[in-house]
Amino acid sequence: MPLSHQDQVTLLKDILNNHQTDCCGSVAECEQLERLVKSLMVNSQVDQNVKSILQEVYNYSQHGAYSDDLDQHILSNQDHLSQWVHDIDSFS
Repeated sequence: MPLSHQDQVTLLKDILNNHQTDCCGSVAECEQLERLVKSLMVNSQVDQNVKSILQEVYNYSQHGAYSDDLDQHILSNQDHLSQWVHDIDSFS
């Protein structure tokens, strides 16, 4: 059974929150973020304001997946992580 777009948003926020809280993550999580963002970007039920945030999350996840030091990448994006979750909440 596929996830609803709201479930996808919740999962996306959970991963971002974990990165923000734990200051670490995995390449698999970055790849999951990419898949979630791609799915949400083509969903007409997703607010246009959220889609601009999703593009930033996609860029973050791509850079993270190919980073030589993923933990440092996550650390350097701490402010963005909490802001993205906050912004997604405000438009969802």
